[in-house]
Amino acid sequence: MAVYGIIGGSGLYQMDGLRNVEELEVTTPYGPPSDRIFCGQLGDVTLCFLPRHGRNHTLPPSEINFRANIFALKTLGVEQVISVSAVGSLQQQIAPGHMVIVDQFIDFTRASRPHTFFEAGITGHVSMADPTCHCLRQALLEATSKVGVTTHSSGTYICMEGPQFSSRAESHMYRQWGADIVGMTNMPEAKLAREAELCYATLALSTDYDCWKEDEEHVSVDMVLEVMHQNVSNARRVLAALAQMPPLRDCSCSQAAATAIITPVEAIAPHLKEKLAPLYKKYWVQP
Repeated sequence: MAVYGIIGGSGLYQMDGLRNVEELEVTTPYGPPSDRIFCGQLGDVTLCFLPRHGRNHTLPPSEINFRANIFALKTLGVEQVISVSAVGSLQQQIAPGHMVIVDQFIDFTRASRPHTFFEAGITGHVSMADPTCHCLRQALLEATSKVGVTTHSSGTYICMEGPQFSSRAESHMYRQWGADIVGMTNMPEAKLAREAELCYATLALSTDYDCWKEDEEHVSVDMVLEVMHQNVSNARRVLAALAQMPPLRDCSCSQAAATAIITPVEAIAPHLKEKLAPLYKKYWVQP
């Protein structure tokens, strides 16, 4: 049975047809994840929902425990992670209400967000050339097509620190850099998912035109929430369609760390091996 991890708004797990729902409290070496994780069955797949900001939206972007979130999903047997994320559009053709299947990221966050599982005592470098899983992206694209939501098959997501929205100068700069959408949460989430050898893809939900488009009303919380309500309804439909499709994992995501770890096994301290066992135990075992 395929196991999908869904990171997004707290309303997503309220889906028709979701059976045998459990609310799980997961502990990790990095502290607690954003909230309890809701797991249930939809069709022939298991969906594990994690409210990224907590169910009452109490965690601002810079305070999210990204490492605990990814680690917790990994320990629950999740293989593929779908990030459902509200974003501002930086391009005319990506209108509010549209979806974007992200294929590239620009990380514009700051050092306040721990962004790796490779800390003192172990060194590793995973590839982020193609930061999203092409198989999971294709599955999402097919699911959005079944639902009939206007979807852009690719796009570059620039992740800013927040929690403030962009200045107009920043918004124009992001456009010049080639970014298509802007958000505050997908980094370092995507990097950690790659280190944890999870397939990762973003279903980005456009809520506004950011502030570069001067003939539009400046982005506000009220504006974002209004469009988000419709977007969340569409996202539920997309996830339901995805659950009916045969899972495809013809990718190398599950081996992302196979050649990434530089530190010799014998040089890694036992306590660190134990801490990282859910991620890399297969590499500690000698053939």
